This record gives sequence, C-alpha cells and structure tokens, in this order.
Amino acid sequence: MTILFADVCRSTTIFEEYGDRKAREIISHTLSAMTQVANKHGGQLIKTIGDEIMCTLPSGTAGVLAACDMQRRVTSDLQLVRYNVSVRIGLHFGDVLQENDDVFGDAVNVAARMAGIAKAQQVVTTTSTAQDLSEDHNLEIRSLGKTRVKGKLMPIEIVDVLWQDDTSNVTTVSQALNIEEIQDRASLTIHYGDKTIEIRDVSPPFMMGRDPANDLVVDDEWVSRVHASLEYRKGYFVLVDRSTNGTYLTTDNDQEFRVHQDEVHLRRQGVISLGQTAANRTPDGLVRFECHNS
Repeated sequence: MTILFADVCRSTTIFEEYGDRKAREIISHTLSAMTQVANKHGGQLIKTIGDEIMCTLPSGTAGVLAACDMQRRVTSDLQLVRYNVSVRIGLHFGDVLQENDDVFGDAVNVAARMAGIAKAQQVVTTTSTAQDLSEDHNLEIRSLGKTRVKGKLMPIEIVDVLWQDDTSNVTTVSQALNIEEIQDRASLTIHYGDKTIEIRDVSPPFMMGRDPANDLVVDDEWVSRVHASLEYRKGYFVLVDRSTNGTYLTTDNDQEFRVHQDEVHLRRQGVISLGQTAANRTPDGLVRFECHNS
C-alpha cells in the first residue's frame, strides 16, 4: 500500500505568532482537512504525530492524487491562507506490515524519507510510485535525482509532483538534489567513554542497550537488552526509547527529563543516560551528543 506523511510547515512560527490556543486550532484544522481528502481517495488515517499525519492509501495512484488534492485544499482554504499555512508531503508505495492499527516496514521508511526531503507546498515521491500514474490525470513530475534511504543498498530515484493547475511559475530543474547534498546535510556525533561515533542522516537506526548485538553496548543492570535508538527522520535526529526503565535526557542547559516508550527530537547538544538519572552515573557512563546541520 501507499504510506503518506503530511507535515505542517513552520508550525513553531505559527505558535509564536498566534499563541498556543489559536495555533492548535490552525494546525488541527489543517490536519483534519488533509485527513478528509485522504478518506475521499480510499485512505485511512493511521496516526497524528504533533503537526503531522500518517495515512495509508490503497495504491500509488490514490496516494499521489490524494497528496495533490491535499495541497490544493490547503492553498484554497481561506482560513489557512489567512494564516500563511503550508504543508509538505512525502509518500511511497511498497510493502508494509500491519500490526495493532499501525504499519511498519520498508514503505514507511521510504515515505518518511520523502517527507523529510519535501519543502513547503511540495509533493515528493519515488519514481516507482509516480510511474503508476496515467496521462489521464494530467500531472507533471520533475526529477529530483537520487537519494539514500536506510535499509536500501542502492540510492533510489525520486521526483517532485507538480500539482499546481498553472505550473508556469514553477522552476523547471533536471535534478534538484544529488546524493552528496543529502549525505552532507546532517550528522550526530556521540561520545561514550573513549569512543566517538558519527551517525549520518543516511545511517540505519543506531541501537543502544545491554545486548552485545547493539551498536553501543552499555553493560548495566538498569539498561534493557535493546534499550533505545538514535534515528534520523524528516530533517532531525530523534531518540526512541524502547526500555523498561526509561532514558533520561538533558539538552543544553535544560532540566533532565525521562523518556519512556516514546521518542523526542534531539537539538543542538546534550546528555543521554540509559536506565537511570545522570546523577547516578559516572561521567564515563553517559552518552554525550552533538547535532550538526550543514
């Protein structure tokens, strides 16, 4: 099936400009409008993640058409135009695993990567997904070159779907992205004891835990066998906790807080403590990190 991610752009600015209550109304209205469009194309809302929705659709064609109609809906809604709301959408048709009203697998990873590449008012998908479209739908696509996706040995071809009725003002490019640009965009450096490890945006999830199979092994009774991971998603690194005791995170000069069976964005630099608070660990038992964006 097709996995589609639709994300409200500049949501932080919307909160700053209009305050929490109004900003929540604006974003909720945007997500609701896009969900309605997905439903009309036979789609289903899987979950809402902050200012983003994740949907499934039955085919590549349904996914692309839904994405284009979402963009048209947002840019024609007077309430959203008034607040200068825009969205970015990424999607991919492929194999998925359905479990407990959620979906996992290759197509989800690829779709998330597409959404991370997309900019405001843009629909990005893989060439293989776009090839399912017939000329009857009167949509144009332009190549964005190739990019790497975790779990894929080779780079994949991606395209920008031109959903606008009038594309005369859309800049035509033969290749807007290349592998080098994607690879150099972001990285995360972690320090643990005498180890220094760099994780790139094209790296697979970096696993941490007590099991020797992890990328970073922390042999401690408070640490779960597979405790947490560091992953790059849609333009930022996230810490994902999978543990029994939780993971403690401190960023910059903020107070330490506990992440348990949840995930959180990593910003700038900070300290990660697996299983117990940093105060109960020696400096060598802490994972220090630094985010780098080019």
